[in-house]
Amino acid sequence: MTDKVWEIEPSGPLRGDVTVRGAKNAVSKHMVAAMLGDGPSVIRNAPDVGEVEITAAMLEALGTGVERNGDQLKLTPGPVAEPNVPRAFTGLNRIPILMLGPLLHRAGEAFVPMVGGDPIGRRPVDFHVDALRAFGAEVEIAEDGIHARASRLRGTRIELPYPSVGATETVLLAAVLAEGKTVIRNAATEPEIIELALFLQRMGAGISFAPDRRIVVEGVERLNGAETTLAGDRIEAFSYLVAGLVTRGEVRVHGCPQDRLVTAITTLARMGARFEITDDWIMASAPQGLRPAAVQTDTHPGFATDWQTPLMVLFTQADGMSVLHETVYENRLAYVPALQSMGAEIEVYDTCLGGPACRYHDTSALHSAVVRGVSKLRGGDVTMPDIRAGFSAVLAAAVAEGPSTLRGVQHIERGYHRPVEQFQDLGLTLRPR
Repeated sequence: MTDKVWEIEPSGPLRGDVTVRGAKNAVSKHMVAAMLGDGPSVIRNAPDVGEVEITAAMLEALGTGVERNGDQLKLTPGPVAEPNVPRAFTGLNRIPILMLGPLLHRAGEAFVPMVGGDPIGRRPVDFHVDALRAFGAEVEIAEDGIHARASRLRGTRIELPYPSVGATETVLLAAVLAEGKTVIRNAATEPEIIELALFLQRMGAGISFAPDRRIVVEGVERLNGAETTLAGDRIEAFSYLVAGLVTRGEVRVHGCPQDRLVTAITTLARMGARFEITDDWIMASAPQGLRPAAVQTDTHPGFATDWQTPLMVLFTQADGMSVLHETVYENRLAYVPALQSMGAEIEVYDTCLGGPACRYHDTSALHSAVVRGVSKLRGGDVTMPDIRAGFSAVLAAAVAEGPSTLRGVQHIERGYHRPVEQFQDLGLTLRPR
């Protein structure tokens, strides 16, 4: 794929309104869940992102019809002629591995190519494979992908070594039609997980939430199609709130419920941000400037790892030394050199700073950063390695002195709803080429 390029010229404070659609991390999982229904399902408030196109193409290759009408997706499962996700989808995103459970239910066997996604650290398939084997599936990992076979999946008890979002989704999608009861311990509880579970419940699944990160699933014989409207993307909402703060403007974000941003709002408020919050929108401003902070990312309900990339740019504009401790992905700071090339004063470390020792303690993973602000950022020519890093570079370019050229912005378009129009509407001088 040829890198897409944006030319950006800083144009002062960003101001205006942004409406966020459903999350990239939710819509694709709902699309996979729709494979399990005996009839069509409808997903509303779907974002216009590359992830939807990629997932739709996979589903169509497996016999599920996908119709798009504005922000609405209609998915109609059909016979699975070949229960194989084509190898052409190797490395494009993380979705193929989530299709193993549904394909085993539909066809008794499955092949999915090796997964991809953003290069933010190891996201091993072991949790997924071990879980499917616990359900009774035979699973083989080959160089080109994963082969699985099962005449019937049976309920089981699964304790995840880490509350992985993807592994929790794999277990849910396998458990809903498995024979008997499944108990997931140490499950992820991110809003997107709850949203997927509620959608499966609408389809007829027997799901209940128990204390201490436990999810209990009573398998059923069949699922129906269902309809749902996705809630707004909390990562996108936070990113645009920061876009206003970092440029000394103010952005009003519509469409994302406050409860999805509780930790983020409090973190920004500690840095000096002022908020106006209604049932319909959230607006942040920092008329007195920004203070530094120490922030540790964590699984929900902690500070989300996807929030830290825009936060890092905000740290460069806060008056003092800030600390970021990343505990979810060991390579999430791979975007820092691009910001350093634009003048950001950031040092990265392999020790645990700004919080207690995490699972990357005593490894060589560079997972902590110290940021000195206020940094005078300058325009640059940078290449984006992934979705969230891409957005952070746009923020840096918006506050820098001089023009910037950003390459690889197709990553941003994979995860954010129409970002060119959104930024232009906020007053940023941005030209795609």
